[in-house]
Amino acid sequence: MIRDRLLQIRDLLAPEGTVWLHLDDSEVHRARCVLDEVFGPDWFIGTVIWNKADTLRNDARRFSVSHDYLLAYGPPSWQAHRLPRTSDMDNVYRNPDNDARGPWLAGTLISPHYRASGDFEVVTPGGAAHRAPTGTTWRVPRDTFDRLLGDNRIWFGRDGRGTPQQKLFLADAKDRVVDTIWHVKDVGGNRQSKAEIKKLFPEVPPFDTPKPERLLHRILHVATEPGDIVLDCFLGSGTTAAVAHKMGRRWVGIEMSAETIATFALPRLTRVVDGDDSGGITQLVGWTGGGGFRVLDVAPSMFEADAGLVFLAEGLTNGALAEATAAQLGFEYEVAAPFVGRKGRTRLAVIDGVVNEAVVRIIVSALGEGERVVVCGTGIDTDARPVLRELRPGSTLRKIPAALLDEYRSSRQLRLDLVGVGGPVEATDGQTAAVEVTA
Repeated sequence: MIRDRLLQIRDLLAPEGTVWLHLDDSEVHRARCVLDEVFGPDWFIGTVIWNKADTLRNDARRFSVSHDYLLAYGPPSWQAHRLPRTSDMDNVYRNPDNDARGPWLAGTLISPHYRASGDFEVVTPGGAAHRAPTGTTWRVPRDTFDRLLGDNRIWFGRDGRGTPQQKLFLADAKDRVVDTIWHVKDVGGNRQSKAEIKKLFPEVPPFDTPKPERLLHRILHVATEPGDIVLDCFLGSGTTAAVAHKMGRRWVGIEMSAETIATFALPRLTRVVDGDDSGGITQLVGWTGGGGFRVLDVAPSMFEADAGLVFLAEGLTNGALAEATAAQLGFEYEVAAPFVGRKGRTRLAVIDGVVNEAVVRIIVSALGEGERVVVCGTGIDTDARPVLRELRPGSTLRKIPAALLDEYRSSRQLRLDLVGVGGPVEATDGQTAAVEVTA
């Protein structure tokens, strides 16, 4: 199940796109094998341990499991965005010599590896002579040391006689490198995620496996830029999409359960758009609402296979849309798949979907000698037109008239509304920058 999705995701990824697979102890070792098979071992970025529980399960028979895993895969050229510095990191900086450049931290100048260029004696302002300990040398050659000394970047202690250290200024400090253990206090855990869902839906039984918004915030901060597309192919309660939206990322979510969409994802994302979601990372990123989304009903496959032969699915070529189109274009309604109408030697094919080259070839293969065809579709791939003209001259490819299509779509939307699927619209396209997958 995961392999099938990963194979499709692989072709969707942007050049610096990444895949994040969340799972527990039971499958993590097998998932690594599948990911290596699909992407190659050189795509392995690392394994993040998510400390998801801040309390112990006293009823556990063996261990109280307090962590899950995030397997990260991406191209070897990919680099993670650093995380913001913490107050604890900055609080260790001091300024004992009142340097005008501000607080600094004393860093070692000793290298564990011997370098001839770093093997020299240092005489301190207080007159003490120092060499690096046996088997080691200074990290920098003499000329670099002298340059640092001249710039007041060497510290010999308050008495001026100590082992030389380099002054590392807070003003020059970089953001922190991403580590591989993410604590519940930093990214949230099970209790926080359930509390977020309960706050959003107080009258609804809680979703089984929600994630805290701060966890997704960290993933998207590390792996994406504003405007990138984020795909979650197991949308669930909509956490990934909600966080992506608040962070200015475009997103695509896939969920097979219409009930889950209607109960959780759709109302949650609507509240995000309306600026009516005060929980999660809303305060952290200063989210006040905006944007939009649309809900698409993914139809069954356009094709069916029988004994190795591929046919157009029956649902695409029959029904109310086909009958109405035949009447509109003056064809006698006559169903003989893949055709739904006849006008002399011209056949009519009506496709509830995009008419592309593959569809054209299937339809033409069913024509009799000397017959032509008018192919009508709800969408037209422009590359299909020259193929149809070449295979069967005199045949035409047309988009279904707007009035008929609007009426047909209205009837379909009514069916979707019965299960609560619908929403505001915003259309975008592009490649996927990060993928969050949950097994």
